[in-house]
Amino acid sequence: MNLKLAIVGLGNMGRNHAHYIMNNEVPNAKLTAVCDTNPLSLAWAEKNLGTSVKTYSSLSDLLAHDEVDGVIIATPHYDHPPLAIEALQAGCHVLIEKPAGVYTKQVREMNEAAERSGKVFGIMYNQRTNPLYEKVRDLVQSGEVGDLKRIIWIVTDWYRPQSYYDSGGWRATWRGEGGGVLLNQSPHQLDLWQWMVGMPKRIRAFMEFGKFHDIEVEDDVTAYFEYSNGATGVFITSTGDAPGTNRLEISGTKGKLVVEDGKLTFWRLRVSERVFNAEYTGGFGEPECWKCEIPVSSKTTGHPGITRNWVQAILHGTPLLAPGLEGIYGLELSNAMHLSAWLDDWVTLPVDEDLFYSKLREKIETSSYKKTGDSRVLDVEGTF
Repeated sequence: MNLKLAIVGLGNMGRNHAHYIMNNEVPNAKLTAVCDTNPLSLAWAEKNLGTSVKTYSSLSDLLAHDEVDGVIIATPHYDHPPLAIEALQAGCHVLIEKPAGVYTKQVREMNEAAERSGKVFGIMYNQRTNPLYEKVRDLVQSGEVGDLKRIIWIVTDWYRPQSYYDSGGWRATWRGEGGGVLLNQSPHQLDLWQWMVGMPKRIRAFMEFGKFHDIEVEDDVTAYFEYSNGATGVFITSTGDAPGTNRLEISGTKGKLVVEDGKLTFWRLRVSERVFNAEYTGGFGEPECWKCEIPVSSKTTGHPGITRNWVQAILHGTPLLAPGLEGIYGLELSNAMHLSAWLDDWVTLPVDEDLFYSKLREKIETSSYKKTGDSRVLDVEGTF
């Protein structure tokens, strides 16, 4: 049996999804329809996807005239929840691009609609297919690292030149995108953070808005996390560093994990640091430590991997690698960081959804920023 799939949004990611489905990289799936509000995108589809794929200018039109089993949503961020809800209510399974949305209040409504629908709801967190991070999660959750003490993730290899931001009127604006590096480039890392080490109890963030580019949203972020057990974390990200860094370090009472340059190293203590601290009587000294290179044999399956898993979940009940309902967690970290920077204060989790939404509205309504490029932008409710 082949599932009939549709793609909503034919920007860079939508076209990427179309290519690998058309190339038969997703067994038991067939692309039968696409939609986009831009006539040029539809012309691209007609030229590159063939006559077997029907084109529509809206999801409503597609659902009214074409029978599809599942919908992949790859539109600008604000539109993810309303389009997902529309598809779910029409009886379709849904796979959304990251982030789940721009603000958790909107995403919570989407999650409730997904639960009511009984349909398979996934999110394109393709980094969950990376065996490095799968192994990190395993080592943390199995207790190999001990009790968490500190997490540091420097992810500044998201460099973007000004021309990137100029390429679309919706990019890097409060009204069009709802944020900058936290909403566009870093949702994968924020999802992996909570997936591997859980959610903190409070966050203090510092941001620069348009520090390296002519944009109104954040392109440089440093955030400090505190956990209930006393562990702390630091998350640093930017689109203005060249060359950038991507280094994750997780320290626990039994050792330290380091992910960098595609490798995972476990600095394993023979004796727990807390036990050594309590029992050692020699003055200067530290626990014996072994450097362990953790083997990772499998390869990242990326976007096709998440789509294949979603299709198998629909057909056979295979557990989802990235359930759509979990998209709210990484977004909550992002919302908390924005709110902390706007208030210049600590923010306790769960984030105050109404306060965040009101502050976001203020940013949109008081914005005087103007840019050239694609003039299509979304309003805060997710419509053009």
